Amino acid sequence: MEVCDPALAAHAARVATNAEAVAVRLGWTDDELEALRLGAALHDVGKVNVRHDVLTKPGRLEDWELAEIRTHPVEGLWLLSGVTSLAPALPFVLFHHERWDGHGYPTRRAGESIPIQGRILAVADAFDAMTSIRPYRPSLSPDEAAHEIRRCAGTQFDPTVAAAFLDAFEAGEIVYGPAAVAA
Repeated sequence: MEVCDPALAAHAARVATNAEAVAVRLGWTDDELEALRLGAALHDVGKVNVRHDVLTKPGRLEDWELAEIRTHPVEGLWLLSGVTSLAPALPFVLFHHERWDGHGYPTRRAGESIPIQGRILAVADAFDAMTSIRPYRPSLSPDEAAHEIRRCAGTQFDPTVAAAFLDAFEAGEIVYGPAAVAA
């Protein structure tokens, strides 16, 4: 994945740390946390099948480019599904872009029909995306990103997961890079 985009490893590490802070607050077991670490490390693996010029395009994406990027959860599922030892990562990979209100992708599931693995990763991934520099926009401050998590609880994010994330943020358990560049 780092060959595809050198920023992916740092992004995955921050997402894993932040998702783990949430999962611990939600009472996850050691085995569940181990699966989370694997899933967070691999959640964007499908981006290896997205063209580099699309991933790094400065400016607004065309509809077809956005559609290509939105294939990465399914591409990741296809890449990993034949490897039995990676099976615990699959819900993280496939469902991390679903939304609580059903307007996410790739399956458009809503509410608790989205596996909890995806709901947790969605918040951690979004926070890292917001606090990272992107080719098409500057980063938000951590406080601004936390405000967005709060604002989108119940629409984009599971409200219980968002509350656990915000508790971890207030406790200083959430990491972010000073000028992180995320994939």
